[in-house]
Amino acid sequence: MDWDKIDRFTKSLIKEAGHKIRNSFFERIQIESKSNVNDLVTNIDQEIEQFFIQNIQFAFPDHRVLGEEGYGDQVTTLNGVVWIIDPIDGTMNFVHQKRNFAISIGVYEDGVGMLGYIYDVVRDELYAAKNGAGAYLNDERLPRLSDGSIEEAVIGVNARWFNAKRYVNGGKLLNLVADCRGTRSYGSAALEIAYVASGKLDAYISGRLSPWDVAGGVVIAQEVGAITTNFKGTTLNFVQPDSLIVSRPSLHAFILQNYIEVNA
Repeated sequence: MDWDKIDRFTKSLIKEAGHKIRNSFFERIQIESKSNVNDLVTNIDQEIEQFFIQNIQFAFPDHRVLGEEGYGDQVTTLNGVVWIIDPIDGTMNFVHQKRNFAISIGVYEDGVGMLGYIYDVVRDELYAAKNGAGAYLNDERLPRLSDGSIEEAVIGVNARWFNAKRYVNGGKLLNLVADCRGTRSYGSAALEIAYVASGKLDAYISGRLSPWDVAGGVVIAQEVGAITTNFKGTTLNFVQPDSLIVSRPSLHAFILQNYIEVNA
């Protein structure tokens, strides 16, 4: 597999897609709800996913595509080459703020993350990684993550999880607020993983994310030494929703042990 060729191809698609999204700021956007009133989708999400899928299927007809908006393949395993795509991660931010959203793409071969991309469209910042070759922000290589303490850590976490009952003990997670330096919520899982990889956050926690939210970011984070697992401390599921903790190496086990309690 010529991963350098696929890398160049993907970066060119991402930049073109980003241009299309920025142009959409001047158009009337059609907004719909999916699973609930806060789960938004726009015509731009749908058009960008179709743009990616059409180009990928033309260039690599034997590859499969798992996309958030459902225009790709029915993917139940990661056998072969699978592209996992979120055309706009942070659609609510896209609708309300026109910032703090990203294109997220992960390319996996037989379950192994080979390429990962997170593109902050508005800031024109492309986080990209190739398995075994490091991670980059635009053309600058990201350094390996150093260790850190919980007292000095800034943690990415959505406040909704402090009141959670279904997936995780929100009360125990609330103790994290008292012990860490601060918390942040940006409304885009992809960007928050990218911020961990680039040292802007020390950890990011979520009780439930879909594969397209995390697939690209996990490749990037692992290339700088971040630890990525679900709340059970096991490998993430990239074909079904799963929990996520991604952090500096020294914080991962400490957060799992002291603040995460999975509900049965």
